[in-house]
Amino acid sequence: MSFGDPNNPYGQQQPPQAPQGPYGQQPPVPPQQGQPGYGYPQQPPQQQYGYPQQAVPPQQQAYGGYPQQAAAPYGQPMPGMGMPMGYASWGARLGAFLLDGLIIAAVPIILYIIGGIMVGSAASTTPDTSSCQPGDVQCISDAYDTAASSSAPVGAIIIMALAWLLMIGGTFFLIAKEGASGQTPGKKALGVKVIKEATGQPLGFGMTFVRYLCRYLNGLLCGLGWLWPLWDDKSQTWADKLAGTVVVSVK
Repeated sequence: MSFGDPNNPYGQQQPPQAPQGPYGQQPPVPPQQGQPGYGYPQQPPQQQYGYPQQAVPPQQQAYGGYPQQAAAPYGQPMPGMGMPMGYASWGARLGAFLLDGLIIAAVPIILYIIGGIMVGSAASTTPDTSSCQPGDVQCISDAYDTAASSSAPVGAIIIMALAWLLMIGGTFFLIAKEGASGQTPGKKALGVKVIKEATGQPLGFGMTFVRYLCRYLNGLLCGLGWLWPLWDDKSQTWADKLAGTVVVSVK
């Protein structure tokens, strides 16, 4: 029996009381671990630091709702860069080359023909030695010099020089067109295009000019470089391999 507690005359052990809440209210009993408490909804377990982890979607959405594209491996063209499916045939390449040559060389060839006719007609002029006395060597020599000077008329020289300038200007025109869009008029007509193999884009004027210079190497060994696309996996000439380009079909 307990003699010191007047509220427990019978000496029974009293259970410990929970601390009082404000204004004498009993605080709510916390739920047991793993069990929802009375009157408390069950909540999912929280992650560390109180922030739930979110699953990463398989494809991130870019600004404006457009899906982002995966990065391509190094040296491969990026998706959507317009890389065509197949390489151009050797026949299509040859046809485009001949058509471009005809476009830039048609007028100069006509001018060269005109100049040649003028030179030929002047060369057929025989020296006039009728006024020379027999044995007058000086007079006969002057007559031949006069005929020789008239065999190369100034008009023919001017026409041939103009033809040469037109040929050079046409070549630079083709280089500019191919560098900007990958297509010359002949390539566009035949449905082929020159692109950089690593990027799938046109080369630009500088690299196209270098590729044109490398084309002279195709003529070595009896033109073997021009025939190389017939058995090459990528239908490349030697100039294409040096410049890192491919010719593809865009039909």
